[in-house]
Amino acid sequence: MPAPQTPCRIVLLDERGKDLSSEQLAEILERWRDDGIRECRFMLGAADGHEKEARGEADLLLAFGKATWPHLLARAMLAEQLYRATTIIAGHPYHRSG
Repeated sequence: MPAPQTPCRIVLLDERGKDLSSEQLAEILERWRDDGIRECRFMLGAADGHEKEARGEADLLLAFGKATWPHLLARAMLAEQLYRATTIIAGHPYHRSG
């Protein structure tokens, strides 16, 4: 008998995605958490981005603007946004709020 699957959300970093504020991303992650989602997978695409099929299956397409970013920089930016989202969800004051 196969093990039950853990609910997971897939987020593709893609130039065609939504350009969300830190607070908007925090709201999405908080809603997923409250809905019982324990895992979120963030995927960086190759030089030409993600395949159309993968984009269609993703729970969220996330963009960091229209510029092209090297993978290492995109990873650092993602880490920063996840840190910000975590602190916003925890109720720490956010200097850009309001």
